[in-house]
Amino acid sequence: MLVGLKYKGYLNELTYLCGRIIKKKRMKYLLVSDIHGCLPALEKVLQFYDREHCDMLCILGDILNYGPRNSIPEGIDAKGIVEALNKRANDIIAVRGNCDAEVDQMLLKFPMMGDYTLLVDEGRKLFLTHGHIYNKEKMPQGHVDAIVYGHTHLWELSQQDGTLVCNLGSITFPKGGNVPTFMTYEHGVFTAYTLDGKALKQERI
Repeated sequence: MLVGLKYKGYLNELTYLCGRIIKKKRMKYLLVSDIHGCLPALEKVLQFYDREHCDMLCILGDILNYGPRNSIPEGIDAKGIVEALNKRANDIIAVRGNCDAEVDQMLLKFPMMGDYTLLVDEGRKLFLTHGHIYNKEKMPQGHVDAIVYGHTHLWELSQQDGTLVCNLGSITFPKGGNVPTFMTYEHGVFTAYTLDGKALKQERI
């Protein structure tokens, strides 16, 4: 019989189960969007991922293709990106962007053709999508604690009617005079970073 008594410690959630205390690892997620085929930018993100001991990589679309509205990015290397990401396939959650195609899925060894995914961490609901279908102006039905996307290449962390709006920006084609950005999520807190690992802003759900 499983008897439950749960409480949260400072660093870990501890669960008392059958007379034993089991430590549950707190998850740290790195979230990135709009890579658009730029391998050097992705490599900086992956270096941060390893250095900060992140647990899962969430990629929110526009992975390999730079798109007809953008210039050809410096360091474009779709094949190199495929190789780098496939090595980490077991740690990746991904959704489809408006520049992604079925042929991309044939190359990548993780699912990436869904329009959204719902990530539930410590009871908090994070709605992950690219941004061309769902965004702060067209929210999904039902309450979520955060909606996370990219697409516009304009990073943002703000509250909207009880939901945290997290636009990751772009690591390759930032707009509006912004620098390339990505974010992390851990224990209810989103943090926006530059490619050099400088924290720009932090917001709690």
